[in-house]
Amino acid sequence: MSDSRRGVNDPSVDPSVADRLICEVVKSPRRDEMYLYLDKAQGMTPVPPALREQFGPPIAVMTMLLRPERPLARVDVAQVLAAIRERGFYLQMPPAKDPEMLDLFTPRDG
Repeated sequence: MSDSRRGVNDPSVDPSVADRLICEVVKSPRRDEMYLYLDKAQGMTPVPPALREQFGPPIAVMTMLLRPERPLARVDVAQVLAAIRERGFYLQMPPAKDPEMLDLFTPRDG
């Protein structure tokens, strides 16, 4: 087995390596703060065509080694690893808008 999932059920592979993944993070040019976390070896291949169309041409942000003991800023690293292993990608959507922050920009009467 030569794909990125090697090691998940392969006892010949060191278990500490099985929980790690070289990940490429790309951002959408069409939507602020929308990112895809991808298996570096597979790239955009597993991403469905409809999502690719909405996402737009990916802009490379960074490549990193994902591992459970190293947290990510806005998402749970275990969820990202699981999604990449199951679907081939993890989609990070923009954060929800905080109504109190939006209120700062609402014009006031009076």
